[in-house]
Amino acid sequence: MILLAVHPLATLNAVLNSLAALLLVVGWLSIRSGNTKRHRAAMVAAFGVSTVFLVSYLAYHALEGSRPFRGEGVVRPVYYMILISHVLLAAAVPVLAIRMFFLAWKGRWDAHRRLGKLTLPIWLYVSVTGVVIYLMLYHLFPGTPVPPA
Repeated sequence: MILLAVHPLATLNAVLNSLAALLLVVGWLSIRSGNTKRHRAAMVAAFGVSTVFLVSYLAYHALEGSRPFRGEGVVRPVYYMILISHVLLAAAVPVLAIRMFFLAWKGRWDAHRRLGKLTLPIWLYVSVTGVVIYLMLYHLFPGTPVPPA
């Protein structure tokens, strides 16, 4: 059997991104149904998970560097379109999320709601595409497998 070497932090990052996406959806559904307590809990948890993700992501790249994409053909530009949009939008997520928390803390609900209509899709896109990038890099187009010991 041939095994693929996947660093545990890379997998942890994908799990954290998946969890953040799930929490964002729970938070959105909660506020849509008027459950502000569950919305607040889900969004605080999503922020916490995303913060842990960021620390893990930085640690992974400090230890391992970047992994080249091994896919060829038409999938290559698709991957890079996803990656570029992901990276550009990911830079905005911490700023937007912190602003959302500030607006909620101050009770500025109209501004919080307006900014949420922009923040949620961006944050959700970044979380989901983070998982897609992981799958493409490590599972769909992994490159050279590690031979069994």
